[in-house]
Formats: sequence, C-alpha cells, structure tokens
Amino acid sequence: MNELERELHYPLGDTLPVAGGALEIAPGVRWIRMALPFALDHINLWLLRDEMEGPNGPLQGWTVVDCCVSRDESKALWEQIFVDALDGLPILRVIVTHMHPDHVGLAHWLCARWSTPDRPCRLWMSATDYYLARIGSAGSNGFGGEGAAQFFAAHGLRDPESMDKVRERALYYPSLVPAVPTQFVRLMDGDLVRIGAQQWRCISGHGHAPEHIALYNEAQGLLIGGDMMLPRISSNISVFESEPESNPLKQFLQSIDKFQCLPTATLTLPSHGKPFTGLHKRIRQLHDHHRERLAEVMAACAERPQCAADILPVMFKRKLDLHQTTFAMGEAIAHLHALWFEGKVRRTRDEDGVYRFRG
Repeated sequence: MNELERELHYPLGDTLPVAGGALEIAPGVRWIRMALPFALDHINLWLLRDEMEGPNGPLQGWTVVDCCVSRDESKALWEQIFVDALDGLPILRVIVTHMHPDHVGLAHWLCARWSTPDRPCRLWMSATDYYLARIGSAGSNGFGGEGAAQFFAAHGLRDPESMDKVRERALYYPSLVPAVPTQFVRLMDGDLVRIGAQQWRCISGHGHAPEHIALYNEAQGLLIGGDMMLPRISSNISVFESEPESNPLKQFLQSIDKFQCLPTATLTLPSHGKPFTGLHKRIRQLHDHHRERLAEVMAACAERPQCAADILPVMFKRKLDLHQTTFAMGEAIAHLHALWFEGKVRRTRDEDGVYRFRG
C-alpha cells in the first residue's frame, strides 16, 4: 500500500470476491471481480437487486453494472455466477458506465443471453459512449491503425517498430468488443434510475471517456464510481486522433469535482481496486497528482522544446510495453495540451512535422 492509499479506508480490508462468485457489500449490492489480460489485471463489476415490469406483473431479478471484455474465460465466469450468485433470478438489464472494452465488451452477450420473447434485457448507457462503442466494434475506424500511427508520429513516436504495432491495432477494439446491442436506453447527467427499491443518480464525467456515467445511491451512501474515481491509480486521460486538439485533463478534473458534494462517509465502489471511503481526500490527491505532473512537464518545456514522446520518461519512470505506451502517449499529449490551453506553453510544428511545446 502506497502512502496515498494509507489516507483512504478500505472497510472490507483485503477481502475479495472469489472467482465466479459475488460478495455482498450492502443490502442488494454484490461485488464481482474478473481478471483482465492487461497490466491492469482485473475489473470490478456490480450486481444490484432489481424489480422491473414483466409481461405478467413485477419481475424480480438483477441489474448488472459493467461486463468485462469479451473472451471465453469471462463468459465462463459469468456462467458460474448465473448459477451460484443470482439466487435463481434473471438479469433484467445491463448498465455500462462507459465504452472502454473492459466495461462494455460482453454487453451484447449478456443482453442476448437474458432477453426473452416477452421481455428484452436492455443495455443502459450514455448516448455518446454507446455510439462510439458501436463505431469501434464495427471496426470502421478501429481506434488504432494508420490514423493512430500518424497521430502519434506527429507527436514524436516515430520508431518503425512502434509505428508498425500501432497500425496492427486497427482491430484491437472489435477483438474485445465484437458487438454492441442495436438498441439501448440513454442515461444522462442527473437522471434518477430506480433499481429495485433504490434510487441511483447519474453523474456524468468527461476526460477519461467521452460521457462516463457514475451512479450515486444517497439512501445507502454508495457511489459506483466506474473509472472516474479509482483508489490506487489515476484514470488514463488521453488525447486521441479523433479529437486531436482536445483538453481532456481539464474535463477530468472538473468532472471529479462534481463528487465533492457527496457525503464524507460515501463508500466508493471503483472499477479497479477495492471499495473505499475517503472520497474527498481522493479528489484532492488526484488534483495534487496532476498538478505535480504538469509542473514536471512545464519544467521540461522550459529547458527545451518537447514533443509528447520526449515527455514519456518525464511522466513515466518505468519501462512501458506497447499497450502502455499508447496510453502514455495520449496522457503526455493531454498534459501538454492542458498547459497549452492555459497559455503556459507555445505549440509549434517543426519542419519534420512534429508538434513541440516550449515554455
């Protein structure tokens, strides 16, 4: 546990759900944890006790929040959960916080698995993230490929091996999200969603994903924070080729401040890591973290003009694989853009076509 984590409190200690099982953390709220094939090696999913109108009256069951990536291992765990953790009740709907593969990857499979001729199991998520997931799963822009390679090249990542690997990732998203349901229910900031006997308020967030939806239950003091509020790491905040002059870091920091009004005792249920209290401390920690990174980037730009590839060793002290490098490049550009939009650095494009930032 690092020093920042020591400022937070983990009410469940080191207790984790067993693979293929669920752990009840509040009445009608169960925690599922599944492995991921990445450096970030797990995701937390949530089961919420629910009741919805069925063809013959009220129907008891569960709402799922987030799904995991589409792969056989994840499906097998879900099948075990269907048998052991649902108390014999069906899944009634699937809520997805945002469009990243570990959250939406199995939404199509889950909705199809639990839909009946009388009652569809619907996907609920924000419209922005829904349509981007549809685009990504179709492979029409790939969220990778030549466009991403050229974008990173314009920010200094030009070694042939990395360029070739980025080009090869054109089908990376659809490999993890092979399909998205063709119909959905739209979630928007401020919406109140009744799930069983509980009301959950939607809180939108930006910067990590286009329109991330967190869920807050005032009666139980619970926040399903998704990827907007993680206890151990800071969410990735990246500039992508589809929006090459965006300012996602500003959006992210403004978004997490929306949680400031929640009570101090709120139990935050993150997508990665363990449930924790200390939400307000974590918000301050994240502001401090990015303030420190911005100061480091600013100092580097004051010494000499920097491109995003130059900034990688300034912001990331460990060795990065390609998967991590693509995220790190996006995050380096995000920090450079935050300074650029504030007028603290100037951006130029050199004769070699690379954007450089100078203090």
